[in-house]
Amino acid sequence: MDFISSIIMGIIEGLTEFLPVSSTGHMILTAHLLGLSEDNESVKTFEVVVQLGAVLAVVVLYWNKFIDMFRFTGGKRPYSRRLNLGHIILAMVPAVVIGLVFRDWIKAHLFGPQTVLYSLVIGGILMIVAERWSHKSSRITTHDVDDITYKQAFAVGMFQILALWPGFSRSGSTISGGLFAGISRVAAAEFTFLVSVPIMIGATGYDMYKSIDHLNSDDFLIFAIGFIAAFIVAMLAIKTFLSILKRLSLTVFAVYRFVLAAVFFVILMM
Repeated sequence: MDFISSIIMGIIEGLTEFLPVSSTGHMILTAHLLGLSEDNESVKTFEVVVQLGAVLAVVVLYWNKFIDMFRFTGGKRPYSRRLNLGHIILAMVPAVVIGLVFRDWIKAHLFGPQTVLYSLVIGGILMIVAERWSHKSSRITTHDVDDITYKQAFAVGMFQILALWPGFSRSGSTISGGLFAGISRVAAAEFTFLVSVPIMIGATGYDMYKSIDHLNSDDFLIFAIGFIAAFIVAMLAIKTFLSILKRLSLTVFAVYRFVLAAVFFVILMM
């Protein structure tokens, strides 16, 4: 991997990690187009590193919100009546449990271009169904992330299990789950960002530990450039995405997923 590839991969990671379009699918496709082998341990480790760059963007943008979660007293509302650690834990538990139990099976059977193609399509269909369901009167009852209930947080967590299937997209599955649970698109997206931080730190931290033998000083600069690119682009992507969600539905992103799946299919057939 060279510096140009590092920048491109970092940009793609930052741009797609928090959008409902599957960062995994884009990273696999980009690596293929750049001539990088997905089986190369150095490339796998690089992808883990740039994910942490994207996670850092959420931490920076929502720093006050994270601090508020650990402020058990004070604030405009009582702790139990605003978004708190209880909501985050409830949203994390389902995917964490299933992920730990079936990690090896998922790695063996769901990681690959063909399975990503399927998940892009199925995830897109889910998003369209969720949008249509939410359009019926009175189904969206929560418009602010601080108004999300524990029950809604757990419902979102159940949908997050789908994100264990590479290509399904964490934000796509959880925002769809939020709509089914009566949460607005923007509030569900912000909740998704917040929940993603501990999950991604845990998952990438474990992967980093497993990949420690494949890290060396020669790769440091290339990895650092990708990390910085992912961080900067993710900051911009999150702000832009929230703005878009106020005007457009998830259907737009679902259509994009179908187009990406078609491109994926053509490339796989070549």
